Amino acid sequence: MQPKILLVDDREDNLLSIETILEPNGYQFVKARSGREALKILLNEFDFAMILMDVKMPNLNGFETATLIYERDKLKHIPIIFITANNYGDENVFKGYQSGAIDYIFKPINPDVLRAKVAVLVELYKKNRLLMEQEQKLIATNRNLELEIAERKASEEKVNQLNRKLLINISNLESANKNLERFAFMASHDLQEPLRKIRMFSDRLLSRYGDVLKDDVQMLTRIQQAAERTQSLIADILDFSKTSIEQSEFTNSDLNVLLKDLLTDMNDEMSDRKATVTVDKLPSLYVSKRLMRPLFQNLIANALKYSKKDVPPVIKIYSDLNNGRNGTDTSKYCRIFVEDNGIGFDQKYAEDIFGMFRRLHGNSEFEGTGIGLALCKKIMEQHNGFISARSKPNEGSTFIISLPVRQGATG
Repeated sequence: MQPKILLVDDREDNLLSIETILEPNGYQFVKARSGREALKILLNEFDFAMILMDVKMPNLNGFETATLIYERDKLKHIPIIFITANNYGDENVFKGYQSGAIDYIFKPINPDVLRAKVAVLVELYKKNRLLMEQEQKLIATNRNLELEIAERKASEEKVNQLNRKLLINISNLESANKNLERFAFMASHDLQEPLRKIRMFSDRLLSRYGDVLKDDVQMLTRIQQAAERTQSLIADILDFSKTSIEQSEFTNSDLNVLLKDLLTDMNDEMSDRKATVTVDKLPSLYVSKRLMRPLFQNLIANALKYSKKDVPPVIKIYSDLNNGRNGTDTSKYCRIFVEDNGIGFDQKYAEDIFGMFRRLHGNSEFEGTGIGLALCKKIMEQHNGFISARSKPNEGSTFIISLPVRQGATG
């Protein structure tokens, strides 16, 4: 934007002379032919780089006009140079300065002097304007920063409130879960005794009055079977509750020894199914022996249960090491695979099978409570590990146990 200069003189030739001298410098000129006209212009426009004003004018002279101009705060920043043909002496010069002028130019005007003085003031105007723009930008930036800080503080406070509520909810949920687990443990334990009596008295009825009851023998048999299934369910619930409630001792354990003992105990069951179990050498890991035994027992029992008809079960157990995300020893996992040649299942159910009481088959096809794999998942959580499955219908299943090489690395 071209700097604007207000020229004030009652004579047109003087205005034209000044304009001619300064025009090559690219300034924009606004002309007033009296002090009053200058004041009217300044009522609406005040963005002037400077004012060049004649002292001797009718009605309002230059000194009086300057005094009235500087009464307005918006105009106090505009420098005024008086142009005069007379040397008024020091007293009048002082009067001009007192009215607000910053300099004098005497007629006849020296073009070089006029251009030099105007150039200095215009450059000062430009720098002041730039400073004002920067100041406005800084003010706007500070205002935005203040708003951003206020919003961030409000957001942080909301996050803190949500975190506090979340911690309270987590604490309440943990307490509720512990209470539920204790209730399940106590209820399951207390239900064992009446079930034992149901089975015992059913046996006595069958042995004493089997011949007499005849047609009702099947009903008693069903009572016994129902009681047996309920006992099995209660036993599984107890195992699940114990896993959550009881503290486990973790030690550096040889999984080969643990599996050897387990397979010895399951020998009769495997012989009945004509099963073959091969175990590659497994590593020693920091685990709970008390929990790892039911983990392997459930997975092997599942492989036996869901085997194909007239096809002997083949179970393979092997392992490998899987580096974690950052490739350090503390992020390594040992993966143990339990692979079988059973009936398999659709991969879309791979997550569902680890849910509590979740079964893909009815009791008429395969016996079970639907707790075994949920227990396996719970045991893996206790070890800071995880369990997953891969399978296809009629092509067998592979269960993958992932355990941290160094316990606590993922906790």
